[in-house]
Amino acid sequence: MRAAVVRDFNEDLSLEMVADPSCPDNGVVLEVAACGVCRSDYHGWVGGHPKVQSGSILGHEYCGTVVAAGANAQHKIGDRLIAPFILGCGHCPECNTGVSNACKNAIVPGFGAPGAYAEYVAVPFDHNLVHLPETLSPALAAGLGCRVTTAWHALTDRANVKAGEWVAIHGTGGIGLSALLLAKMLGARVVVVDVVEDKLTHAKSLGADAAVNAASVDAATTIQDITGGGAQVSIEALGIEQTTNASVECLATLGRHVHVGMPAGDGMMQVNMRAIYMKQVAFFGTRGMPAWKYPSLLDMIERGAVDLSPIVAREISLSGASTELRAMCGPTPPGTAVITDLSG
Repeated sequence: MRAAVVRDFNEDLSLEMVADPSCPDNGVVLEVAACGVCRSDYHGWVGGHPKVQSGSILGHEYCGTVVAAGANAQHKIGDRLIAPFILGCGHCPECNTGVSNACKNAIVPGFGAPGAYAEYVAVPFDHNLVHLPETLSPALAAGLGCRVTTAWHALTDRANVKAGEWVAIHGTGGIGLSALLLAKMLGARVVVVDVVEDKLTHAKSLGADAAVNAASVDAATTIQDITGGGAQVSIEALGIEQTTNASVECLATLGRHVHVGMPAGDGMMQVNMRAIYMKQVAFFGTRGMPAWKYPSLLDMIERGAVDLSPIVAREISLSGASTELRAMCGPTPPGTAVITDLSG
């Protein structure tokens, strides 16, 4: 099969013909219809993730059609499926209590297992996969990827956002835009933060109530002024020290910080604990979404309760993935890219 392979960090992916994946006994092989290009992929591409090495195939935001099914698989050939990026084992204490996104035995294609920057991908633990609605295009399905699911879980499970609350979103990439659209659907007021004016303008066109350019003003102070004392919820969507502290510092007393952005490298950073202590802030980590929440999210999208199509800005070929990853070295344009041509 054709695949885009990491050979050297910070260099273009190598387009190669590699062996087709073997079908796992407890899973399936999908013919990939689409795969999102995520900032988490960028962390692996630059060498910032320990499970991405020379020879790795990235890609964890995918959907496709089953072309092979293992003896203990729950799906059959021909099924059109979408996958959460965290494949929980289904048997551990975390999976048994509904938090498969925290499974210690989880497999994440693209990070330790071959991913979906390829024509085919093997998916073990296929009980995590759900059927793709006929009305949902592969591009949008892959665009949901980890960004929409992670944002939805962060808002509804971790932060428990309520109508009328102020939600501050630090970073307007894929997760940030997803959080914006979903928070507005929940009835929240939203202030977005970025350093690229075009991305802030784009976010306002999608319903943001206010926008803050952190390159020209102090983000935390400005958010406190806009919200009349601080946001009730703050979403950190980049994983860097500067935005983490701005997220904590912009909160009102008893506010909730939700850390969504994947920290690069060793993950160590200095955080303003005095702000957390004095305002009695709740500090939540979050990663992905349990697989059982997928059907309700897809149903909400299918019913038109929220329009997530603005998230997908570009459909590209497999050969275009390197350009998208390289662009993440600096300010990126609004929206996300999805690979829909796996042969080019």
